[in-house]
Formats: sequence, C-alpha cells, structure tokens
Amino acid sequence: MAHGYSSGNRESVCLRCNSTVYQVDKIGPLKDFTFFHQNCFKCSVCGTKLTLRTYYNNQQSKDDKEVYCQSHVPRTGPGHLDGTSVGIKTSLKAPKQINIVNDQIRNPGKGTTDSDVIGVKSVLSYTRVHEYDSRHRHHSAGAIDVNALHIVHGINDTKVQKRYDVGQRICKLDEYLDVDTQKSLEMRHRAEEDALYRQFAKKKAEEEIHINHETQQEWEKELEKLTSRFQDERRTKMKNISTEEEKTLNLKQQKEKKNLEKNMTSKLDKRKESMTKKLLEQERAATADLVDKQSKEMINLINQKRVEFERRNNHYSKKERHVTEEMTSYPTRPPPPTPPKLSKFEIYSDPAVFAELDQVAINVAEDDQVTFTELVRLLISQCHTDVDKARVIFRWITVKNLNTMKFNDDIHADTPMALLRGIKHGTESYHVLFKRLCSYAGLHCVVIKGYSKSAGYKPGVLFEGTCFRNSWNAVYVAGAWRFVQCNWGARHLVNAKEVPKPGSKNNDSLRYEYDDHYFLTDPKEFIHDFYPLQKEWQLLRKPITLEAFEEIPFVRSLFFHYGLYMPDEETKAVLYTDGSGAITVRIGMPSHMSSSLIFHYNLKLFDNDVSAYKGVSLKRCVMQSVVDNIVSFQVHAPCGGKFLLDIFANAVTPQEYLTGEPMKFKSVCKFKIICEDLQTVMVPLPDCASGEWGPMKAIRLFGLIPITHDDALILSSRSLEIQFRMSRPLTDFMATLQKNEIEEKALSKYVSHARDGDLVTFFVTFPEEGQYGMDIYTREKTSRLEPSDKHLLTHCCKYLINYRS
Repeated sequence: MAHGYSSGNRESVCLRCNSTVYQVDKIGPLKDFTFFHQNCFKCSVCGTKLTLRTYYNNQQSKDDKEVYCQSHVPRTGPGHLDGTSVGIKTSLKAPKQINIVNDQIRNPGKGTTDSDVIGVKSVLSYTRVHEYDSRHRHHSAGAIDVNALHIVHGINDTKVQKRYDVGQRICKLDEYLDVDTQKSLEMRHRAEEDALYRQFAKKKAEEEIHINHETQQEWEKELEKLTSRFQDERRTKMKNISTEEEKTLNLKQQKEKKNLEKNMTSKLDKRKESMTKKLLEQERAATADLVDKQSKEMINLINQKRVEFERRNNHYSKKERHVTEEMTSYPTRPPPPTPPKLSKFEIYSDPAVFAELDQVAINVAEDDQVTFTELVRLLISQCHTDVDKARVIFRWITVKNLNTMKFNDDIHADTPMALLRGIKHGTESYHVLFKRLCSYAGLHCVVIKGYSKSAGYKPGVLFEGTCFRNSWNAVYVAGAWRFVQCNWGARHLVNAKEVPKPGSKNNDSLRYEYDDHYFLTDPKEFIHDFYPLQKEWQLLRKPITLEAFEEIPFVRSLFFHYGLYMPDEETKAVLYTDGSGAITVRIGMPSHMSSSLIFHYNLKLFDNDVSAYKGVSLKRCVMQSVVDNIVSFQVHAPCGGKFLLDIFANAVTPQEYLTGEPMKFKSVCKFKIICEDLQTVMVPLPDCASGEWGPMKAIRLFGLIPITHDDALILSSRSLEIQFRMSRPLTDFMATLQKNEIEEKALSKYVSHARDGDLVTFFVTFPEEGQYGMDIYTREKTSRLEPSDKHLLTHCCKYLINYRS
C-alpha cells in the first residue's frame, strides 16, 4: 500500500558526515535525537570506533552532541555530596509515595475510551501507572495543522514552496469581467431561486393542509366510533345503571377520548415529520439541479469574457501570446474524469504555503456579504492560480461555521444572510455551496454521490441501500480533477480559547482549525473513505469494486498525516485469528516520525462496546511492540466472537512527554477481528502500564539505551539483570513487577536498581516460575532553579519476562 503524501520526506542525518542515515546502517537516536552511520560512530577526539556499550556523552554540556571514548569524554571535577544529592538519596530510600508517579498511561479509576480519542491524563497516583482516560468526542480528532503534527522542524529546515508552477500567472477576473455584468446574472439567478423557494413553501403548505384535513377526518371517525360504543353500553345498562356506574362510565369515556386525542396528535406529528423529510429530499434535489444549471451559466459567462479579452490582447508577439495563453489557459468545458498526473505533494508540500490566502478567507468570513459576486471577488483577489482559488473557497467554507449560524425568520433576498438561506432551510449542503462558489471564480466543479465510511461506520459493515450515502466535490485544478470534502474538512472544532486570533472578532460562527487532508486529496487515499456510484470518479488507474472498498482497512485522515502505511498487503478491514486466537496487525511509519510517534490501542467486543472479559481488561490481550519503523499489535482473543481493535497515535517530543502534560491519542485506524474457533486460550498479559512493550520508547523519548536486552520478551533464569546507558541526565529510577493473581506490593522486594555513572542496572529475583511484567519509571534531572516536582516520574518502558527454572 502506498504511503501518505507526506511520508518519506525527511530522513535521519548523520551528525558526523551530515549525510542521510538509512535504517540498516543507523545508530541512534542518541543525545537530542542524534544519529550516526556505523562507520562514523567514533570518538570525536581519537577516532576510536565505538559501540552502544563503549560510547560516552559529555555530561557537562547539554549542547555537546558528540560521542567520546572513556579516555576522552569530558569529565566533571571531584565528586561531592550536596544538599540536593542528599535529598535524592533520602527519597530513594524512603517508602513509596503516592505523589511521585505521573499517570500518563493509566488513571486511578477504570479506564474509559470513546471510539476515536484517548486522553492520557497526568494524575498523581500510586506506583502503578493507570490507563488512559477518554473525554473527547469523535470528530475532535482531526483539526490537523503543522503545529499539531510536530513537523515544524521540517518546515524550518526545508524551504516550503508550491511545486505546481503551471498557471502561476492567470488573468484576474476583474480584467475581463466587470462586477455589474456578473452581478446582473446573479440577480437573475436569485430571482429563479426566489421562485423555487416559493414553490417549496407552496408545496409544503398544501401538504400540511392535506395532512391536517386527513388527520381531522380520521379523528372525527374514531371519535364517532368511541361515542357510539359508549352510547350502546349505556343503552344496554339503562334500566339497571346506577349513578355511580354512570359516573364511572363517563370517566372511562373521557379517559379513552384523551388517549385517542394523544394518539392522533402523535400520528399527526409523525406524518408531518415524514412529509418534511420527503419534501426536504425533493427540495435538495431541485436546489442541486438549479445550482448545476446556474453554475454552468456563470462559468460560461466567465469563459466567454475571458476568451474575448485574450483575443483583444493582440499586441503581444506570437511567441509572447503563446506564453500568455499557456499560462492563463483553463478549459472552457469540463474535461472527462481521469486520474491526475501530479500528486497532492507535488502541488504543494505543506499547508503553510497558503498561510496568506487562508488569512484572506478568515478575514472575509468575519463579515457577511450581500452577493456571491462580492464574496468570491473578495476571496480570490490575491489568487494567482486555479489552485489558489479552490483553496481560498475551501478555507472560507471551513472557517464559516455554517451549522451554528443563527438566521432571522424574516430574511429578505437582499440581505447578507439571504446569501446562505439554502443552509438555513437545509436545501443546500457544503458541497453544493462549494460548487456554486467555484463557478463564480471560473472553476469547473462537480458534485459526486456515493458511499462513505462516516460517523457510525465500523470495519466490515456492508454498504447497501441508502445507509452511509454521502456527497463530495471534485474541482478541476492543476490540470486535473481533484477531490475536496468541505464538510469533513470543517468538522473538527477547537476550544473557544484557541479560536480568536489577536485583533480578530470573537465570533462563535467561525472556526480556525480544519483538516487539510480533505483538500485536493489523492485518489489512492480518498478511496479509503469514499466510494462513488460512478466508477470513473474514483480517479484511479485501476478502479476497485464495492466489495474491495469494504475490505480496505478503515483508516482516519490522521493516518495519512503521519505518513503511516500497512506493510503487509494482506491486511484488511476484517481479520481472522488462528486456533490460539492470535492475529498480528502491523503499521509502518516513516523514519522521520519514528522518534516522536507514540501509539496506543483499545480492544472491545464488536457488538456491545464491552472492554472486559470475565473481569479482565481486553487491553491485556494485546501486546504492542515496536521494531525499527514497524509497530505491531499482537492480539490473543480470550474467547470466540468478534472484536474491535482501535489504534491511536500522537506525535510528541520528549520534553512534552516528560513534563506530564495531558496528551490526547487520536484514532488512526480500526479493525474488526473475528475468532471463529478458539482451541487454545492464552492467559492475559500482566497488568502493567498501558502501551508498548520493549525498550524502544526508552530509546526514543528518554535517550536510555538498552545494553543487555533489546527485545520486549525476555527468557530468564531465577535472577536477571537489565542494564541501560543514559545518553542524557536522568534521575530517580524505579521499577515494579506485575504477575497475574499476585499483588504488586508483594513483589516490590524482588526488584531493585543501582547506578554507576551513566549506567543504570535493574536487579530482579523471581519468587516463582511464571510470566512477569516489569515497568520502569524515571525522570529528567532538573536544575536547581527549576521546581523539584516539574518532572514527575514517568513510565519509561516495560518488559515481558518468562521465568523457567
């Protein structure tokens, strides 16, 4: 499977020779994420070749990233024991405190997760680090910008520029089409819309009269039946009926009459609701047809005026005229759908290139315009290419929070709010509005209908009938049709405190965060979420079937933002375990992200969202580990049935992780796992801190290099020593043991540690045979000027240990 457009764009660089370091020849990351070729990994003073066991870092200077042999490493002066050292020594010998462990993996209560976002909460707890806490809704996952992805370093190191240079100079709309001419056509279109809305209102009024009349007739008939029935009952009992019986009969009749009235009112409401839904579908279809007709008329007007303008400019020489035509050419008729020759990354390498245009969209969105002519001309005033035009329109729609806008009931056609009356009435959607605005800018745009893996979808669900139906756009820019999904691009909201920029208006109807993935999305990525009813609008060289679309792994936009990929071609949305309930899901990541990406997961029953089996968390049935640039999730189903594996990720720096600030892990992909025939039941993993097993996190985030054990799984005798080398100052180490059916406190005496310079060694003696989990915690050494509790003890890594005598 192909990588996302951002993958593979940045590789590790050797500190010594400043050349690219590939995985097979890489040593690192070391201090401050430095890397070396194996042949370059030498003492900077004497040139002696070093290994991970024999190299040293300069502990006196944080800025010195070089490596040294033992003879030439810069050394400190004579050692002494100051007050700080005494405090550390005392605290290490003291009993465990409840306020020293950062809860970045587990929380004190029972962990909860929603379907897409895991919030990792920094709560001070006992020595066990508890599971993450979810408190964020589904769509808040993806307002993806450069800062959120922690790839600012890539932008600073590499000059960001648009790679699409064709059409860098286009004729400005003002040069060949005056405002009055365009506005005149718009007013004619507005009159057509007024007539259409009057038809809608008339049709709705007629349907309401018909339903009211029909319901009234039914009410009268039922009431007549009810009255007749009680009259018959009175006639039957007339001679023998008592006053009390008469009173009871009257009360019964009144009660049944009220129930009948209530039922008829409910039936009337349901009929009106059904009628409104049916009419709305018809109105949306009629509006879309009208916008399609009007868009063609508008773009034909623009093309006509542009061609006339180019013909008038005959003062150019033939050569000059040829260049001008080439630079300003845009097809007068919409071309047929074909796969684009340029990828999105070849058009622009990062959203930052549109910073100025995005600000234009924000500024325009802060005010309301009376006409589309005025709105679009304000938006495209600084555009130089067709891509620029599509971009600023896309950003205006994603900035303008149309779903939360408040409309007055008496909107007149010549007011700013009337411009978006289709949004108010529900007859015009984001994609229809995008098409309309594109036509005012002279861009060909179509609305595509099909299926989407939208809210509520789970992997393995089949697409049938009207379920999961959706619409989106394709706009013709950069010489090809390209996908735009304004609704999904705008669905990610941000906290109010993050919204208004300095000097901007505090407007609740605006939002400043968006998901860039849904602008000019490459077909190979778009097909993961959207399947058009017309196969040519897949824009793929080899279109796929609906069945193949259902089998594609269910991934989120963040999957592509991080450059993730599936290294195994046989990976599908639905996976089947073997007889032991085992299946492994592997995800690849680009090397430039491997040092900052952290993964988590959630496993629950597929049909009822239960995340435990027989009182044991299902997360203990998954072993997550990282080898090179591949993260693996080994699932062992504890019983037969269907499960949902949700995989989360976040990009963080070591500084962010070590400070203990809350982190949100956002869903990147989901899988349905089916265990049909369980022959061997595996015991759950020890109840360690959530997250990956093995020392890779210690290397990436803490600069703690394993000397003795590189793998997550250790086969041990009764005694075990695990040793690390610190590539940067760390302090206050702690380790805990976990074993099924044994309390952690009872195992605390079997694990200890010792430090010798930059070496730290953990000593374990196992009380009995079996499987153990070992958690290791540490923190960075702080200066005397920093608060002592700024960096809490944070989970560093964990091992799975099997002891057999």
